[in-house]
Amino acid sequence: MTQPASYAGHMNHVIDPIWLKSYPDGVPAQLDLASLKTLADMLRTSFEKFGHKPAFISFGKTITYKELQQKAEALLCQLQAKGLKQGDRVGLMMPNVMAYPVCMVALILGGYTIVSANPLYTARELQHQLKDAGAKAIIVLEMFANVLEQALPELNIEHVIIAKPGDFLGLKGVIINFIAKYFKKTVPAYKILTSVTLSRLVAKGQDKKSASVPIALDDIAFIQYTGGTTGISKGAVLTHRNLSANIEQNCLWFDKTFSSSPYKDEHSMVVALPLYHIYSLTCCAMMCMRIGASCLLIVNPRDIPGFIKILQTSKFTIMSGVNTLYNALLNAPGFDKIDFSRMSFFNAGGMAMQASVAKRWKEATGFAIIEGYGLSETSPVLTINHPNIAEFTGTIGYPIPSTDILILRLDGSQASIGEAGEICARGPQVMQSYWDSATGAAGQRGSEFTEDGFFKTGDIGIMLEDGKIKIVDRLKDMILVSGFNVYPNEVEEVIAELSNVLEVAVVGMPDKASGEGVVAYIVVKNSGLTVEAIKEHCYKNLAHYKVPKVIIFKDSLPKTNVGKVLRRSLRDEAVKLKP
Repeated sequence: MTQPASYAGHMNHVIDPIWLKSYPDGVPAQLDLASLKTLADMLRTSFEKFGHKPAFISFGKTITYKELQQKAEALLCQLQAKGLKQGDRVGLMMPNVMAYPVCMVALILGGYTIVSANPLYTARELQHQLKDAGAKAIIVLEMFANVLEQALPELNIEHVIIAKPGDFLGLKGVIINFIAKYFKKTVPAYKILTSVTLSRLVAKGQDKKSASVPIALDDIAFIQYTGGTTGISKGAVLTHRNLSANIEQNCLWFDKTFSSSPYKDEHSMVVALPLYHIYSLTCCAMMCMRIGASCLLIVNPRDIPGFIKILQTSKFTIMSGVNTLYNALLNAPGFDKIDFSRMSFFNAGGMAMQASVAKRWKEATGFAIIEGYGLSETSPVLTINHPNIAEFTGTIGYPIPSTDILILRLDGSQASIGEAGEICARGPQVMQSYWDSATGAAGQRGSEFTEDGFFKTGDIGIMLEDGKIKIVDRLKDMILVSGFNVYPNEVEEVIAELSNVLEVAVVGMPDKASGEGVVAYIVVKNSGLTVEAIKEHCYKNLAHYKVPKVIIFKDSLPKTNVGKVLRRSLRDEAVKLKP
């Protein structure tokens, strides 16, 4: 196999793309990088091509591509009138409400850099992110404006725009806003004297034309902060080129699946993962807008009964999720009343998919979950399984077009096939660098990259004979017991096989005798499961040093808003345990 032309000169590591022999029919080895468009140009093409089609659906109301463009242009006019200039960083802090895509599209068309903020952040966390990014403005859902108010004194925010959950939903939106504020009382009191409402700005900008902005592929589109599940959150600098490449890579991979569906002209994706998360941003919103599909926005996926009702009354063809979400749906009343007959596929990412959950999902829906893999730093997708798999593979699939994957030992040498090492990736979707708050620009590449440009993911994996990658675990999550490596994912997988286990997370704890010991935190479906039964099952399926020394039952596990278990939080708790 020859070295991809785009990587000529990077010869420190020898690339043998064995995965290309196993590619799905019709998927090219390389992306046509010369044909990439900026996100702004991609959106304008979609507005022109799919104007009459539904783009986003929220609370039962639909906005078409044309309406989305009109509202975004109106907002952009007012942002420009306020003096915000191309390249300025603008925070976007809200869940999956209709205001989100309107604001996101306006900011992309204006050449601004979007700083996606988790609406569940505390004031301290929000301060860190917005200060680090040097944000000049922020658009926030009013439910979280009180947190912003607490953070503002330490920030240089010049403009605050307040959105409401019912924005752009017509009369129904007015009712939603009224109920949220006065009946559900979900809007804590706040006082930001300089703020203006989003709806007022859009109304004021109607029928006005925004100034044209020359956007380049290497302009920064997003500063995407990492999840912070294993340490301090850092801002990944993602350019229009990075995101555009990943959108096209995904579209190439799923093109035949999209086009072969009897509902190919009315694809609709269930968007339960928050759009401020890179997985949902690229693989849901952006990909759907690229192909003219609609996004069914789920505001609060943690409200499982409400989520089930939406699925029961909606038509959809695609769904993305994480292990915890699929597991919660499977265990919810009413799941068996959902119509999956229009489905093209389900995919998963963000965290390891447990085989027991995937098996139950296939039995319940008839579809195998297609697992993929990526990170905030890689826009995010690096690998995906075949779209037409009959059964869950337990792997993260193959490197997608124009993506090189290496498995490296800790000394930097290349691991053999089947040997565990750090997953390292290179491709057009990989970030430029982390954001440097000191310079207010993209920083220099550091130790997170190899000399020949491979990003070191921090994940441990194995490359199989056909080029598929199997995740072992996070490098930082590995537990060292008497010199032996214990990978939490493996132990969790075994414990999850027990039918009474709802959720499980495994971390390490200090142990004088062995250095570290294994701790399992478990949420059970009922009280019938005992510590003895769990250990007995583990001893039958794991080497003795991998069996949890301590088992703790909990009512729930700490998670990010995407549903990823916060092992870091559990490790902090486990440090205080006595073996």
